[in-house]
Amino acid sequence: MALVVNIHAAKTHLSRLVDQAARGEEIVIARAGRPVARLAPLVEARPKIRFGILAGKVHYAPDWDAPMDRAELARWYEAPIEPPKKRRRP
Repeated sequence: MALVVNIHAAKTHLSRLVDQAARGEEIVIARAGRPVARLAPLVEARPKIRFGILAGKVHYAPDWDAPMDRAELARWYEAPIEPPKKRRRP
């Protein structure tokens, strides 16, 4: 059940009410006994995970896990780690 607070009390105790809302409690703010606003915890929207979205769209070679031959291994280990830096023109 929500806590009902008069608007004057809400202005006076706003930081306490915000702390309560952050802990999950819902606070209803009333003016002259009539509810006019609700203070509730902020729930961050999380993206829904959809499994299998790429099913049938990703293809790979049948020998993708075959061992590399000596020439490929040499290129792999002898290649520079970073691409060459471009020289700036003066």
